[in-house]
Amino acid sequence: MSDGTVSWGRLWTETAERVGRPQARWMCEVASGLEGEEFMEALDQAASQRGVAHLDSMLARHAAGEPLQYVLGRWGFRHLDLMVDRRVLIPRPETESVVEVALQRARSADLPIACADLGTGSGAIGLSLAMELPHDGVTVWMTDRSPDALDVARANAAGIGRAAANVRIVEGDWFAALPDELRGRLSLIVSNPPYVADNDSELEPIVRDWEPAMALFAGSDGLDEVRRLVADAGEWLAPNGWLVMEIGASHGPAVTALFREAGYDDVTVSPDLSGKDRVAAGRRPASF
Repeated sequence: MSDGTVSWGRLWTETAERVGRPQARWMCEVASGLEGEEFMEALDQAASQRGVAHLDSMLARHAAGEPLQYVLGRWGFRHLDLMVDRRVLIPRPETESVVEVALQRARSADLPIACADLGTGSGAIGLSLAMELPHDGVTVWMTDRSPDALDVARANAAGIGRAAANVRIVEGDWFAALPDELRGRLSLIVSNPPYVADNDSELEPIVRDWEPAMALFAGSDGLDEVRRLVADAGEWLAPNGWLVMEIGASHGPAVTALFREAGYDDVTVSPDLSGKDRVAAGRRPASF
């Protein structure tokens, strides 16, 4: 890249020749510390040496194959601007569909309610619930077995303002993280568990090589953790409470069978925006 006397407009143009115009703008905004209209108003200003060095570093990382989201250190998810790095999965549009289903189920319950986002990672699901559900009468518990992931989730919780007062972040493996007094009281349990088969040949190399394995892989068929969640959620849900989870595109029939065998009612599998099976949901009956 050019030295610190070049303008941000020129750097944007030069960077776009290497990575594409939208991606180049995102990189230049991060490197400059300016966003939106502030960045556009600064296009004729000279970039600082520190800004050029930051941009060069991001370009080198991207050229080495690192996902753009990690290079930027942030990514948008619904109404959130999340910090992301290799400690957590990259938030994806498919998971936004999970949040939409979870919100629909949560809004059907009478307040006050307690919700749990198990395996929260960056906090994308749980923080979306905290932001988009009423701020009064809602508590959102966010758990993960990875202390590194929870550090990211805490940083993201700090960015949502008043809604963070409703959030409780705890470390542990699935339900073991939750206080015992929540047993039988959760109106909603939502999760994006690992659901990739250990030897899945269709998994993109950029995902396998860069994203945390413990958040991806779940046994020979990818359903090991789904089975655990379906089996254990019933005793933590309140009567008529909902279990909502993200699933693999080929898992719809198998997960439907798991829900029904475990005694859930109103079992559904919903598609994501690309039309693939993505969100499984089931309701704990009043007598379980």
